[in-house]
Amino acid sequence: MVFSSLLFLFRFLPIILLIYFIVPRRFRNFILFVGSLIFYAWGEPVYVVLMLFSTAVDFTHGMLVDRFKREGKDKAAKAAVASSMVINLALLGFFKYSDFVIGNVNAITGTSIPLLKLALPIGISFYTFQTMSYTIDVYRGEAQVQKNIISFGAYVALFPQLIAGPIVQYKTIAEQLVNRRESADQFSYGVMRFMAGLGKKVLLANNIGLLWDQISARPAGEIPVVLSWLGITAYAFQIYFDFSGYSDMAIGLGHMFGFRFLENFNYPYQSRSITEFWRRWHISLGTWFREYVYIPLGGNRKGFAKQIRNIAVVWILTGIWHGASWNFVMWGVYFGVILVIEKLFLLKVLEKLPRWISHRYTILLVWVSWVIFAFDDLARGVDYLKTMFGLNHTVLMDDATIYALYTNAVLLVVLILACTELPAKLAKKLLGTLGESGKTAALLKCAYLVLIFVAATAYLVDASYNPFLYFRF
Repeated sequence: MVFSSLLFLFRFLPIILLIYFIVPRRFRNFILFVGSLIFYAWGEPVYVVLMLFSTAVDFTHGMLVDRFKREGKDKAAKAAVASSMVINLALLGFFKYSDFVIGNVNAITGTSIPLLKLALPIGISFYTFQTMSYTIDVYRGEAQVQKNIISFGAYVALFPQLIAGPIVQYKTIAEQLVNRRESADQFSYGVMRFMAGLGKKVLLANNIGLLWDQISARPAGEIPVVLSWLGITAYAFQIYFDFSGYSDMAIGLGHMFGFRFLENFNYPYQSRSITEFWRRWHISLGTWFREYVYIPLGGNRKGFAKQIRNIAVVWILTGIWHGASWNFVMWGVYFGVILVIEKLFLLKVLEKLPRWISHRYTILLVWVSWVIFAFDDLARGVDYLKTMFGLNHTVLMDDATIYALYTNAVLLVVLILACTELPAKLAKKLLGTLGESGKTAALLKCAYLVLIFVAATAYLVDASYNPFLYFRF
């Protein structure tokens, strides 16, 4: 089940909201826990057992860490943290990377070990990182141990951010799990935020994704140069509006249930460097790696050579986190190299350049990265890059290119504007002029919600194309 589905919008969400607000407050975590398990089980009932196992493992290890810390047994507490991490990473490694490892062993040694062909548990990359952060934070003293397994289970399985993040660290919502107070204003904001995300996903990402699918299905050697750039631009918009839209829906749902999740995107395509881009893109993942990998390795405190090593480790792991394929490893290495170069000298140069130059530099490198990211087959990715830079001896453009540009021109303009702060600033200015609490402003907000909901529903009724790119991760 995905948020951008009629099943979720018209059945699951209304039912769980109704039950959640009817029951006494002390039962609401239980409703969230059970409802989240049902949500998860809808697509993969077998893997609910895996989620319950992860919940039990980390709940138990958190209790052990807390007990050992109180008894002054620091080595035992560290051992409990290590045990939790080993179990979590083993589960993630087995289900996500076993076939990747077997395939590479077969390729290197000439063996024919059969692949396991396991279905990837949805959201395992996200909730594994969340549960690991819990025991680490308890050990560090940054979070209080959770002694109620239902409340902890609600945190692990929380359906608003279960399958695609943002990655919610326990310490950021520990207090909310116990003492949150829902309000009409917060619920209203949650609905607005959810609808904004739904519009991004259904009306923008899905529509431009069709163009990318059509172009990428062709052999790279037959794609005109301009069309190849149009194709990867379509993919760049698709993955941004797909993922940021889902994050907006998750944050909105969180507000409906009284939670305040941290932001996950901050207009990344406005960046003037790759360093800035990664402060704005998938913020929760970058924060997790910084707090639990980069800083523990020494960060930038132990000399420049070790800082470079730490950056390299983080970015190889970031690539691997995204998927069990060499293109993701190369994607991580690609960004790691660029970030090191920027840290060495390039950032100072970019800061002195006109904004339009540094921005185009960033967009060019990000667009190239999406080619690496999009093609599991490295050879196909390289071939597509050759076409983009005119090395495949294809024509500059043809009638199909002109047709694609013409038929998608309005959508492209909307996408360009929508990935900037301009619409939000204009809306804020308009509402400020009308008065935030005025009747006209309220009517405009309602009209906005109704328009997006009706348009998205109409699209979903007819659409057979409704992918979610981050399901693969």
